[in-house]
Amino acid sequence: MPAPGLDAVPAPGLDAVPVLELDPLIDDRGTRIIVCCGAGGVGKTTTAAALGVRAAERGRRVVVLTIDPARRLAQSMGIDSLDNTPRKVDGIKGSDGGELHAMMLDMKRTFDEIVEAHAEPDRARAILENPFYQSLSAGFAGTQEYMAMEKLGQLRARDEWDLIVVDTPPSRSALDFLDAPKRLGSFLDGKFIKLLMAPAKVGGRAGMKFLNVGMSMMTGTLGKLLGGQFLKDVQTFVAAMDTMFGGFRTRADATYKLLQAPGTAFLVVATPERDALREAAYFVERLAAEEMPLAGLVLNRVHGSGAARLSAERARAAAENLEEGRIVDQGGGKADRSGSPATEHEPFDLATAAATPVPEAAPTADPAQETDVDVRHLTAGLLRLHAERMRVLAREQRTRDRFTALHPEVAVTEVAALPGDVHDLAGLRAIGDRLTAGRRPSA
Repeated sequence: MPAPGLDAVPAPGLDAVPVLELDPLIDDRGTRIIVCCGAGGVGKTTTAAALGVRAAERGRRVVVLTIDPARRLAQSMGIDSLDNTPRKVDGIKGSDGGELHAMMLDMKRTFDEIVEAHAEPDRARAILENPFYQSLSAGFAGTQEYMAMEKLGQLRARDEWDLIVVDTPPSRSALDFLDAPKRLGSFLDGKFIKLLMAPAKVGGRAGMKFLNVGMSMMTGTLGKLLGGQFLKDVQTFVAAMDTMFGGFRTRADATYKLLQAPGTAFLVVATPERDALREAAYFVERLAAEEMPLAGLVLNRVHGSGAARLSAERARAAAENLEEGRIVDQGGGKADRSGSPATEHEPFDLATAAATPVPEAAPTADPAQETDVDVRHLTAGLLRLHAERMRVLAREQRTRDRFTALHPEVAVTEVAALPGDVHDLAGLRAIGDRLTAGRRPSA
């Protein structure tokens, strides 16, 4: 659920907000896993990729695992496509053996690999060819999150990389993989599964007799709803998977504990928008409840202005005066009336001048006068754009303040908004520079 009271909490002073320092985090050889989570569309994929590039170029052997089905990660790293096999990224200017690999979770292939690795060849073939298994492995609810746990555990066990960066699915499903072991345990311990497993355990006609007695009403109902063949496929699947269920649960529990270990760091990624920071507050609280190590908040796409002293109100007033023709040339061209060079006005000086009504000039057909009118309209438009930018900055600041008031202990770093999309390694390096600048939330 959204964080309660997010809209009504007074903000603490900015000095009380700790700064998230990411270079020390990625340089620390004890950091083995970084998990980026957050709402959809906040830049998790770009953040994960930028951290991977920066860590590799600082000497780490990194693999970036994305669970997001989008293809942005592959494109930004110059790879045609990503699949279930880590692929080396070319163009990394690493030192001390730094390398970067990237991959995208293939849920079905990961499930197939588990079956092939933990079942005898005949049984593995029976499982892989089972219609119910094919449906389950291709898109059954919760399978993706569990397979993400499996793949993360596999990568960590290989010890080929000393840092794994995980890019999670959008929105709150990003933390669903934390629930995978519990959901799997509930599934395996459920009465329905135990009844389905009973024929395999008892065996032969006795098992079928037990099944017929214990499930006669349920199988009749399910047979009508789902079809008798489907139920048979489920029973065959459960019988074939019987010996593997314990391994699934054991490995998932081990990965869950790995996520709680000191070598793991969670980064919550958000933009300075109300919905995104509500989700960020949810993630922070959920991670605390699960005793997962939170490194801090990455606040993405933060807007700024080089003329912050010019308020929205004064810029709007100046624009109105310009559009109404109530301002004339204040400097007499390049020199004032005394012949000395004109002083270039600061933005706030221009606003003051524009807000001062002066007599309108008489109508004229002079081309220079028409040009002056065009310049005034252009300047007025720029002032209105600045006014809108300052309103955006004020709204973002209020939203940030609400989050920091609710979670003053969470370290924060800001990433300035870029004019375009990131689509190559140079762009990822630029993001990495901004990520690791260690900026406080701007005033």
